[in-house]
Amino acid sequence: MDRTNRPLIARIGLLAVLGALVLAACNGSTGGTYGSGATPKPTAGGGGSVYEVKVANDTTIGAFLTGEDGKTLYVLTKDTPGVSTCTGACASSWPPFVLEGSETVKGGTGVTGAFGTITRDDGTKQVTYKDAPLYYFAGDASAGEINGQGLNGVWFVASPDGGPNSGAGSPSASTKPRY
Repeated sequence: MDRTNRPLIARIGLLAVLGALVLAACNGSTGGTYGSGATPKPTAGGGGSVYEVKVANDTTIGAFLTGEDGKTLYVLTKDTPGVSTCTGACASSWPPFVLEGSETVKGGTGVTGAFGTITRDDGTKQVTYKDAPLYYFAGDASAGEINGQGLNGVWFVASPDGGPNSGAGSPSASTKPRY
């Protein structure tokens, strides 16, 4: 091997190792980076964690739901009540909000709708809000980002009222289906 290529090969090897570590961190559990809800709180008696979904506000679109680490929750208008249509590659870009084991979810201040779960094709339990399956967007890196809002005309932040929040402060019942 030519000595001039050694530093380049070492850098490539280091990048490969770092990439593998990032992937492992993102895929370490069923929920991955977008596993269970926003703020885990142990329950009395050693039961599962209770996760609290909260409301955030944006000056352009108004109120929307947040999950883990304050990250935005989304709905897919192609879904029907209680049924997720986002699987495979879709679920890589739009990870479902899932619960594991005996974990549960509850609404924080301003979240008055009912939560439930549906069983996905892979056996995981996806959280629903007012029967709408909830997702995160892989393009949102930190709390409060809404990079998935309006994408492809079918992805919208989840409204505290249920269903999609199409902007202008509240969901538009005339243009987007409500759950």
